[in-house]
Amino acid sequence: MTTNPQTTVTYTLEEVLTRFEQNVNKQFAEVNKQFDQVNQKFDEVNQKFDEVNQKMDKKFDEVNQKLVKLEIGQTELSGEIKTLDQKLSGEIKTLDAKVDGISKRLDNQEFINRGVLVALIVALIGGAAKLFGWLPTS
Repeated sequence: MTTNPQTTVTYTLEEVLTRFEQNVNKQFAEVNKQFDQVNQKFDEVNQKFDEVNQKMDKKFDEVNQKLVKLEIGQTELSGEIKTLDQKLSGEIKTLDAKVDGISKRLDNQEFINRGVLVALIVALIGGAAKLFGWLPTS
């Protein structure tokens, strides 16, 4: 077996702690650098969220305005429908009255037509009877 000669290293505690502190400081500096990068990314993400929120607010405002216009239009249409319904019901009543008047006139006309037809038939029968000698001549 071979044995290595013993070596002794003499460092003071201050040197060891100084080296340890330097290593720790380097690592903290790297960690801080990475945190700064992460913070920059978060700032970029927050900026994007703000832009999206602004766009969404604009869109919601536009939709609200359109809904208000739609409600106003619907109210106007319902008023117009009521007005038209009233006009139509009045016109229907007027037409009903006219139809009643016309049906009364037609009833009178039918009565007159029947009377004329009966008188015509009686006159034809009377003329035929006189022509064929069924009635005595005076």
